[in-house]
Amino acid sequence: QVQLVESGGGLVQAGGSLRLSCAASGRTFSNYAMAWFRQAPGKEREFVATINWSGVSTYYLDSVKGRFTISRDNAKNTVYLQMNSLKPEDTAVYYCNAVSGATPILHWGQGTQVAVSS
Repeated sequence: QVQLVESGGGLVQAGGSLRLSCAASGRTFSNYAMAWFRQAPGKEREFVATINWSGVSTYYLDSVKGRFTISRDNAKNTVYLQMNSLKPEDTAVYYCNAVSGATPILHWGQGTQVAVSS
């Protein structure tokens, strides 16, 4: 079973940048498409971005297109989310997961908190 550990969150001002990392244990990481999700206070968890197993294909939530970039390093069992031009509405706990389509398929990690001040 793959386990997920997210890191890299923090408090930044609007317009700033953060790079999130998601380290996965287990040998089968490269078999999975991976995705980032986020959950803002009082809201449902939502999809943010996904990347296929090879890293060639990506897809983004409309509101983050052009600002966020998902990538992966299968040799390091790690998926990243580079977040630029951050906005207060990006404030949330960010989680990664393996996905089948848009459906998460593993147990959730603890997430990493991102807070963007105006």
